[in-house]
Amino acid sequence: LISGLEPVQPTMPEPRWIDVAAPAVQIRALTWGPADGPIALCLHGFPDTAYGFRKLAPALVAAGYRVIAPFMRGYVPSSVPSDGSYHIGALMDDALQVRAACDPTDRDVVIGHDWGALAATGLAAMPQSPFAKAVIMSVPPSAALRPDGPVRDRGKLLRLLPAQLVLRSWYISYFQLPLLPERSTSWILPLLWRRWSPGYNAAEDLRHVDAAIGSPERWRAALGPYRATIRNTRPPARYAELHKWWTERPQLRTLYLHGNDDGCMTAKFTPWVRDALPAGSDVRVVENAGHFLQLEQPETVGRLIVDFL
Repeated sequence: LISGLEPVQPTMPEPRWIDVAAPAVQIRALTWGPADGPIALCLHGFPDTAYGFRKLAPALVAAGYRVIAPFMRGYVPSSVPSDGSYHIGALMDDALQVRAACDPTDRDVVIGHDWGALAATGLAAMPQSPFAKAVIMSVPPSAALRPDGPVRDRGKLLRLLPAQLVLRSWYISYFQLPLLPERSTSWILPLLWRRWSPGYNAAEDLRHVDAAIGSPERWRAALGPYRATIRNTRPPARYAELHKWWTERPQLRTLYLHGNDDGCMTAKFTPWVRDALPAGSDVRVVENAGHFLQLEQPETVGRLIVDFL
């Protein structure tokens, strides 16, 4: 366990904006740091925004990285995708489009949290990945937790699954229902933040989330990845090749971080992650942090990431 420290954040200038025209979506991203440094591409998840990396950015900038944090497709100020795809392959493609438009280097890294973690897993698993290293937070690579795969202590893993599915991941099944989830924005978002990161004051983050997905059209977009993944719909041809990699083992050296108090996904799954990562990788559980560990313990998380990179 890595003990949390009281966050002491250096003064950071306001982020700048980057606009990227991808084939099916207009992506806007926040950026901090030098214009000529290697890219730290930070991919957010649900229910969060690119502002969720604002406390982590100072540590990355101090290490010489140009932090670029795009808003996921469908989240204001990015557009709703014209192809209607919210598959993980589409999220991977958006990440690659942003990197390609921002003067990439051979030292660029990808950092993903929640849905961004699944996209980062795919980008770390794909052959000839353009990234040098990956950081994955809060959602383990699925290859680590497949009980039908070559996992150790399979019985122990299977015993953890019922509580995870029923008590923690209930919202995923709820999001598959017709009509009802679309009417749930006002209560489910603060509920998930309270349960996923107990004790964290999410007021500022919830304001950003409301601005990003508070309208009916944008809320449906936010539900899109849950529905595309659980229903296992076929992605558009453009994303099909990328999409197949998110369930595979990362090939890049990867740092996996999980909050000890995560109410979304238990940290008890973390021991299986190491077996799914290549040599030179690392796995850490961060104490006094829940699901949004980069916001709750930014100094600790920043130090771990910078040391690994």
